This record gives sequence, structure tokens and C-alpha cells, in this order.
Amino acid sequence: MVQVSDVHNASFGSQQHKLIDRIKKESPDIIAITGDLIDSSHTDVEAAMTLIRGLTDFAPIYFITGNHEAWTHQYADLKQQLLEAGVFILEDTDTIIEVNDVSIQLIGLSDPDFTGGLDVIEREGFLSKKLEQLIETKHDYSIVLSHRPEFFDVYTSSGVDLVLTGHAHGGQVRLPFLGGLVAPNQGLFPDYSEGVYERDKTRMVVSRGLGNSIIPLRINNRPELVVVRLGS
Repeated sequence: MVQVSDVHNASFGSQQHKLIDRIKKESPDIIAITGDLIDSSHTDVEAAMTLIRGLTDFAPIYFITGNHEAWTHQYADLKQQLLEAGVFILEDTDTIIEVNDVSIQLIGLSDPDFTGGLDVIEREGFLSKKLEQLIETKHDYSIVLSHRPEFFDVYTSSGVDLVLTGHAHGGQVRLPFLGGLVAPNQGLFPDYSEGVYERDKTRMVVSRGLGNSIIPLRINNRPELVVVRLGS
């Protein structure tokens, strides 16, 4: 599985060929896009779809929203084009995929900014309730796609096996011995900025993502694709 996160309408070569070729080399069974494919300050739906069309040639795509999809007025257009391209959009829904005779429940959570006006505690309760409604224990493995790493407590309480997130942009600036400097919704020296976090049976991956938004630079913080290989 290849995770693509926080593209923010960034460009990777003509017709996005550099990014498409790099993902294709991994021969993924599925591609998971964990939000902020577009950027609300300069939304370019066609540029986003150029990437999507190149990826659907060789793997199924599962997409969830990020806060920038919630903030833009063009999400309805993007959503329609994604569906027409054959992308599976998971908006507080799940699907079951079979890979090498392993049954995997794939759950996708909509970004909390689509709910509007809720404070952090209310958002945690909302997400917790959604996961409780969606999770089925009869499958071999469970994966949650969610844009937001700051809700790690909610994910671990739900008992899911793996969570793929983004949003934190690696902390924008990575300082020796200290890690990321700042992340959306976590502030200075965020707890969850990049890498893998484990608690109980749950692992959470926080992708550094591929693009930038409000802060237009990265220091000691390369963009990344995340490749996940599930073993027995």
C-alpha cells in the first residue's frame, strides 16, 4: 500500500509524471490518499485530477478528505470528478478488501472541519462514536484512514490495528533532538509530527506529506511517500 498525503496541489514534473512513476515502482495493491490533495488558497482541481488519472491506471485509489477539502468551495467538483475516475471515497464509511486471502476492513473518516463549530472535546467524541459504529471485529485486520494525527487517543481506544494520517507536514522544521517545530492543531513541538507511533495494539503512521500550505517551506524535512507492507 502506498500512502499519498498533503499534496496541496504541488507539481512533480510535467503531468505529475515524476510522482506517478515513483508510486508505480512500488507496485501497490492499493493507494490511500489521506487528505489535502488540493489547497484551499489556490485550488486547482484539474491538476489534482491529472495525478489521479495517472494513478488509476495501475492501482485502486481510496480517498479521504482533509481540512483543505473542507475549506474550499470546489470540493463538490473535485468529488464528482474523483468518482467519475473510479476513486473510492470513504466519508465516514468502510469497505472490505481481500489481499492474499487476508480480509482487511478499511475505514475512512471525513475531516472534522466538515462538521463545523465543534470544539476539540466534541470532535473527539464525534470521531469515537463514528469508529464505534464502523469497526467490525470479524476481519483479520483493520486500517483507518484519517487526516488528523492529533486524535491518536481516539484511535487507540477503538482498538484498530493501523491508522494512516498526515496533516502535520512533518512539523515543517525538524530540529535535532527535538523533532518537529510546529503542526496544525498541535502547535509548537507537536507530539505527532512524522513517523510511527504505537500504543497497545494500534500503530499510527504520520506522513510528512508532499506539499506545503500556510507555511511555504520545509527545513530538514523532506517530502515523503509512505509505503506499508503488511506481513503475517
